[in-house]
Amino acid sequence: MQEPKITAEQLLAKLGEVEKALMLEEKRSEFERLNQESSDPNLWQDRNKGSSLMQQIGDLKNEITQFESLSKELKALAALEKENPQEELRQEIKKAAIELEKLELKTFFSGEYDARGALVSIHPGQGGTEAMDWAEMLLRMYMRYFEKKGFKAQTVEYQRGEEAGIKTATVKVEGRNAYGLLKNESGTHRLVRQSPFNADKLRQTSFALVEVLPEFKEVDSLDIVIKDEDLDWQFFRASSQGGQNVQKVSSAVRLRHLPSGIVVTAQAERFQEQNRKIALGILKAKLWQKSKEELKGEKKQLKGEYHPASWGTQIRSYVLHPYKMVKDLRTGVESGNPEAVLSGELDAFIEAELKAQGKE
Repeated sequence: MQEPKITAEQLLAKLGEVEKALMLEEKRSEFERLNQESSDPNLWQDRNKGSSLMQQIGDLKNEITQFESLSKELKALAALEKENPQEELRQEIKKAAIELEKLELKTFFSGEYDARGALVSIHPGQGGTEAMDWAEMLLRMYMRYFEKKGFKAQTVEYQRGEEAGIKTATVKVEGRNAYGLLKNESGTHRLVRQSPFNADKLRQTSFALVEVLPEFKEVDSLDIVIKDEDLDWQFFRASSQGGQNVQKVSSAVRLRHLPSGIVVTAQAERFQEQNRKIALGILKAKLWQKSKEELKGEKKQLKGEYHPASWGTQIRSYVLHPYKMVKDLRTGVESGNPEAVLSGELDAFIEAELKAQGKE
C-alpha cells in the first residue's frame, strides 16, 4: 500500500500549530529579556546564577533557531512544489517531516520541571547476582542513550555487586528536557534470558527498578524545609568509579534524613563539599517526590488508580530467550532487536509514551 504524500504546505500548517503550542512568541520575548540581563557587569559575582542564566539563553536560542530554520526550509520547499512538483522533492519533504516531528515532541514537555536535568537511579530486584547483573545492563543502556542524545551524564553513586553487576547506581543527567524525556522510564524493567551464571544455562527472569527525579539546585525555592538538625552525615572513601584521587581521602558522603528515613550517597567528586551539595540536591528531589506521591495518593486513593514507581509497576519486558523481543507494556511498542535497545536505542519507546500521555 502506497503511503499518502505529504506536501510542504501541509507541514507548514502543522508548524504553525507547533509554534503556538511551544509558545515561541513568549520564548522570543524571554530570550531578549535574558540577553539584557546577561550584560549586567555584576552577573558573575554569583557564579551559579551566571551559569544558570547562560544555560537558559543557550537553550532558548537553540529552540528558536531550530524552529526558524525549519520554517525557512518548508517555505522554500512549498515554493518549489508549486513551480515544479518533482519526485526529487519527496525525500526533502520527508526529511523536513522528521524534523517537524522532533520539534513537535517538545510540545509534550509541559510539566513544571520537564526542561530540567534528571537523576536516574537503578536498583536490582530479588535474585542476587542475576538481578544485579541486569541492573548493570540497564545502567549501560541508559548511559549509551544519554550519549546519543548529547546529554552530560555523571555517576554520583555506584555500589558494585559482590560477584557481578551493581547493588545500586545514580546518574546525574544534564541537558534540556532530560527529565521530561526520562520521567516515564520510572518503574520495573523485566529481563528473561538464559542465565550466564550457572552451568545449565537455565531460563531466568530478573527485575530491576528505575527511578527518575528532576534535578534540583540550592537556589530552588520549594515548599520543602530541610533542617540541619534533621541530617545525619557520614563520610567515607569512594569505592569505585571515582578513581584514585577520590579514593585517597574520605570524600564520599552518605546522608540520612532522620524524619523520613531517606538515605542518599554521593561519591563522584574529588572534594567532600562538592559531594555534600550533590547529596543535598538528591535529598531535595526525593523529598519532592515523596510529597508529590503522598498528594496523588490522597487524591486517587478511592479510585485505586495511583501507582508510584515501585516493584508493582512493570513497564517494559526484555526477552532474550527463547525468542528476542522488547515490549513496552503501556503503549504496546515492540522491537525484535533487543541488542539495539540495550545499546541505547530507546527513542521509539520513550516518544510513544510521551505522545500517549500528551493525548490524555
